[in-house]
Amino acid sequence: MAKEIDATVTGPINKEAINLAGFHYSGHTEIYADFTRTRDYAMMLVHGHFRVIHVSTHVSLREACDRVKKDRIRRVIRLGYDTLKRLGIDKPKMGVAGLNPHAGESGLFGREEIDEIEPAVKEAQKEGLNVEGPIPPDTVFSKMQGGQYDLVVVMYHDQGHIPTKLLGFQYDEKTRTWGSISGVNITCGLPIIRVSVDHGTAFGKAGEGRANPESMIQAIKIATQLASKIH
Repeated sequence: MAKEIDATVTGPINKEAINLAGFHYSGHTEIYADFTRTRDYAMMLVHGHFRVIHVSTHVSLREACDRVKKDRIRRVIRLGYDTLKRLGIDKPKMGVAGLNPHAGESGLFGREEIDEIEPAVKEAQKEGLNVEGPIPPDTVFSKMQGGQYDLVVVMYHDQGHIPTKLLGFQYDEKTRTWGSISGVNITCGLPIIRVSVDHGTAFGKAGEGRANPESMIQAIKIATQLASKIH
């Protein structure tokens, strides 16, 4: 924030450890938001052309459902759009996932889509953003993988993390090693650039020379790309 560096890149953090030490944050994202006095922020995961941005992240699933609100969804759509532009995508196309099975099936399986998600999408469309939804969560990621969207707005942590890590994390049972640990985490909405690896601390590998640097290399490259846009 003092303009002495152009971007920051973080490694994995152990959330239990920092809380045991007396610092009550649920992760790097919340630490950065607190220190930069940022209210509107969101986590974006990127694996190549596969991108998701989260309405909520490190809260219980029960609380995550309560956080599916129109104003928050609309703000996350805007944060995602702005970040895609900074990544060099001229005309971002975004899909918004539903919360419930079949995106609620017209209220049969829940009303969040009718009461909160669809109104947020319509407001974003009025602002001129190319966004669609709510889309059933079991098909929206395949549509993005096929090129229909540049980004999917997801409603909670695992809805976005599971498909991203299914693509980026490749485990080989024969060698019992991770052949690929790919993907990065961008904190959207901050006044500074923060990109991170998309994996945990893996203390079990410490000192054994088995850690995979793939995600860190990607994080550094994306941070450099974002920093180049501010000059």
